[in-house]
Amino acid sequence: MAVHKRVPGRRRKVLRVAACAFVALVVVGGGAAGWAYLKLDGNLRSVDIDSRLGDARPPAATDGSFNILVLGSDSRVGENGDLAGGSTGDSARSDTAMVVHISQDHSRASIVSIPRDTLVDRPQCTDGAGKAVPAAERAMYNSAFETGGAACAVKTTEQLTGLRMDHYLQVDFAGFARVVDSIGGATVSTAVAIQDKDSGLDLPAGQHHLDGQQALAFVRTRHGVGDGSDLGRIELQKQMVKSLLQQAGGIGLFSDPVKLWSIGDTMTKSITADSALGSVNSLVGLVQELKGIGPDRLTMVTLPVMTAPTDSNRVVEQQPQAGSVWAALRADQSVPRAVLSAQPQNPVQAVPTGPAQAPTGPTGVHERLP
Repeated sequence: MAVHKRVPGRRRKVLRVAACAFVALVVVGGGAAGWAYLKLDGNLRSVDIDSRLGDARPPAATDGSFNILVLGSDSRVGENGDLAGGSTGDSARSDTAMVVHISQDHSRASIVSIPRDTLVDRPQCTDGAGKAVPAAERAMYNSAFETGGAACAVKTTEQLTGLRMDHYLQVDFAGFARVVDSIGGATVSTAVAIQDKDSGLDLPAGQHHLDGQQALAFVRTRHGVGDGSDLGRIELQKQMVKSLLQQAGGIGLFSDPVKLWSIGDTMTKSITADSALGSVNSLVGLVQELKGIGPDRLTMVTLPVMTAPTDSNRVVEQQPQAGSVWAALRADQSVPRAVLSAQPQNPVQAVPTGPAQAPTGPTGVHERLP
């Protein structure tokens, strides 16, 4: 994998979700270590993005900072269809997209969620079969993954952000549910009841400990809360990420090698990575670089967007706010305070103060739920 220079800083004993997966080899001794390495290594799937994109890309940072594109695929293939519902088929969109920026000294991270309905100019790409995918104006951001796969998603993201995506990680519905179950579920709190027949989630107001399928329904819920927009769903996804980090940090993995191995096996079966990360050694190295980042050093934001002038069901970047986010990350600086103060409200953590209103704003009518 690419080497990212590390500047000494505070070391925190905070387990990251990734660490739960890939440090299993540390606790497996003797001859079993070799078997364990081969087993976990064989679980991993990788895609060679660099060879498909060539050199016409934003330059890689030279100060030690780096970026990871994390995608959640809405593929219905295999067991994903049973979990997801809706139409099935071979196509898949990037149902969730997060740009993760790791600072120069690896002491903090900024995560920017890109709404899937954001209209962008999609560049010409080469798909996994080597076929050229033509450029398109005003295409939905998540169509890049659907039409051209991982490499096209990376190229589109790099054009949108001006940032080099040094690494790529992808997880699908079934993989997400398995990972949540492997760490013992996730706890969430809601100030309102959630009833969403499309995602299958039915929760009264209060605190709940969710299993994998329930957690998947939670991060996919849109119609059951708020104004029905994808922006509200992104806030639920942020809430889930924080819950998973807290859960992973409190289950005592290092004192339970059997549990650690089980989680490592589950995690390596659940992700697809770029070829530079497509080995256990590389993933363990990445975890070592990130283990100093605690929850208090993690900033999560949604890309500032506004309703598209030509389509009320789509959004476009809101300027100059969106540009200021990408400029800050390119300069390895924190997300601007003006952007942080204007973030959307989490619809399940806001108590309604008046009568219910009809949903407004982008609703993502291309949703493939029933």
